[in-house]
Amino acid sequence: MSDYVLFHMWERSRKSLMAGHLFYVEQARKRLLSQFNDIEAEAEKAANEWLERSSSQFDPDRHDPSDFYERANDVGIEFYQLLSDMREQTSLSVVAGIYHEWDKQLRGWLVREIEHWHRGDHFPRKIWSADFVQISEFLDCLGWSFSSTDYFRKLDACRLVVNVYKHGDGKSLDDLKERFPEYLDARFLDLGFTFSNTDSRDHTHLKVSEEQFQAFSDAIVEFWKGVPEYTRETENEAPNWVERMISKDRENQQQVSNK
Repeated sequence: MSDYVLFHMWERSRKSLMAGHLFYVEQARKRLLSQFNDIEAEAEKAANEWLERSSSQFDPDRHDPSDFYERANDVGIEFYQLLSDMREQTSLSVVAGIYHEWDKQLRGWLVREIEHWHRGDHFPRKIWSADFVQISEFLDCLGWSFSSTDYFRKLDACRLVVNVYKHGDGKSLDDLKERFPEYLDARFLDLGFTFSNTDSRDHTHLKVSEEQFQAFSDAIVEFWKGVPEYTRETENEAPNWVERMISKDRENQQQVSNK
């Protein structure tokens, strides 16, 4: 193994990355998610307000009071469902925010470090366009054993959740059904029972609980903790896409030098 350092994670940078992530999560809970802490009471208030507004229209000679109370109850249920849906969408948007920020910070750091020892644009650009599997392969070849960690599984699940939230039905939904069905709420509220078969679920059943959200957040922190301070050159074989990009850059450099 060579002593040549390919990547250096400064401890100050590591702490800054973790602190920024934790601040985002804390403020998202405080400023966004906390607004949905008591939607039951808000739904009850909406029902009472409707009843109060409608009381002037009540005629005891023509109306049955139970009809008004039933309608007010329906208003409360509808209000609760709308707020519940909004809570789920807000929670998913926060999950997407923390995942995309982690993803950009990781790729940005990799590119900055690569530029210390590599000349050319193809390899750095590919870091930005490579998919999650390719990035995982690259980190593994550096000796990180990223794909064998517990937090890798959570980050992989988070990636699929975010893709389903963004794109709806598709390959990511199929992968989520097969590998992480716990993020697809199986309850069909309008039918009143639960299906165990994930084939019956689609992107509208995507749901992240508070515990799952915290697990995603913890996985990001654990990732940054797990980045080695020094990543040295190894004898591990690099993924094919890395070799291709490096070869392209070398060819370009050779052409420039021959002019």
